[in-house]
Amino acid sequence: MANFTKKAIRDSFVKLLNEKPLSQITVRDIVEDCGVNRNTFYYYYQDLPQLMESIVNEDAERIIREHPTIDSLDDCINAALEFALANRRAVLHIYHSVNRDIYEQYQWRVCTYVVTAYVDSVLGDRKMSEEDHTTIVDYLKCVSFGMIMGWLETDMNPAALARFRRILELKRGDLEHLIDRCEK
Repeated sequence: MANFTKKAIRDSFVKLLNEKPLSQITVRDIVEDCGVNRNTFYYYYQDLPQLMESIVNEDAERIIREHPTIDSLDDCINAALEFALANRRAVLHIYHSVNRDIYEQYQWRVCTYVVTAYVDSVLGDRKMSEEDHTTIVDYLKCVSFGMIMGWLETDMNPAALARFRRILELKRGDLEHLIDRCEK
């Protein structure tokens, strides 16, 4: 029952976030939408920012579970953008809110995971120093995160996403070259 109730609260919040800005959503709106009382909401969540943080953290965990390996930079970005593409208006409402940092932390975590999985996949059995591994992961993570944030800054403009994907296409093979230069 507890998981059902928490899911109902989360689903109502995401539904409302897809309809209106975060600043216009209240606990009352959520509990009326999902049919629970305020005390039930506060039993599970301290406030709306904690609810939002819970949702993005659970989605990050889902991405990690569903993508144990990443075989290309395109796969990295697709995994990192899943939630944003499925919940465009909700993500933009979060992005343009005072709680933007919660989404940025989520996206940073997802980028860290997917880029590390991708680098490890391409690396395979080859060896490199831990310092080189960390440097390459940091570089690709920063590039991915920066491109995603830039895309959000354009309000998820499809042309910006197309340019982003074109950059990925142009960068294809770069990681292999970096690894070749780092191998022990």
